[in-house]
Formats: sequence, C-alpha cells, structure tokens
Amino acid sequence: MDAVELEQMLDEVFDQAVVYHGYTDYMRDYEVIVYATADPRTGIAPSHLRYLFRYCVEARCETSVPAETWRISLDDRLIDHETGVDLDGYVWGVKWHGLYPGARLLPESEAARRWSKALGIDFHTVRIETNAHNLTLLFSDLQVSELPIGHAPFVTE
Repeated sequence: MDAVELEQMLDEVFDQAVVYHGYTDYMRDYEVIVYATADPRTGIAPSHLRYLFRYCVEARCETSVPAETWRISLDDRLIDHETGVDLDGYVWGVKWHGLYPGARLLPESEAARRWSKALGIDFHTVRIETNAHNLTLLFSDLQVSELPIGHAPFVTE
C-alpha cells in the first residue's frame, strides 16, 4: 500500500467519532469503526466507515485519559450516559471517542522492516489518537468501506 494513499485515507476521518475498535472475530485484522458526519447544510448523510487494518501483527491500546480523571471516573454509573451525565468524571457511556488529534502514519520502524522482510509485503505503523484511547497498529494493508446501520459489533438507530 502506498504511503500517500494511506495518509489520505486516514485524513478523511479527522475529528470524527470512533464507535468501536478491536480485532475482527477471525483475529487477523484490526477494525476501527468511525461514525462520520458532515455539516447538515451539505446534504451529506452520516455514515459508519469500517477501517480494516489487514494483516495486523501488532495492536497496542493505551488510555489517553489522565490518571486524575480516571480516579474520579471509576463509578459504574459513568458507563451509562443517562446515569452518568450529571456526575463528575469521564462519562464512558457516551459510547464513542472523538478522533482527535486523529490518525497519522508513523515513520518506518525496525518492526515494520522486520515484518516486511519476513512476509515479503510492505508493513506500516499508524497511530490513532482519541480523547480516551490511543492505538498503535502495525499492519500491511488498509481497506475502507461503508457499513450498513446495525452492523455488529455496534447497533445504532
């Protein structure tokens, strides 16, 4: 996959909402589901986009929520929007993360070179930063597709 094309694909979801991320059920590829919206005046309907990071040999997820916020966000009422909305702390129950500052392609790493040599295909590292999780993925290819409403693992109206 060409680095310029990859960067363009990542730029298209800047400042949107991540509604799910994790390995697929067959555990080879990593998917990030993004709810993409535009200004209503454009007439562009919101959509769910599946970013499928194929041949993902490494996925790291770490919190971007500071420890002091975590400390006040342990109350289980915060995992439901209705019971957590008026409490102090991070309301986990909003069920999405702001894709900001966004996703970017990282410089070629030793791990990417090693995997490229071992498998004979190019590997890339991407960093996806949200207001709750930061992801670092080492993968070979990216496919983006629009999903129908109701696609597992998430369900929306």
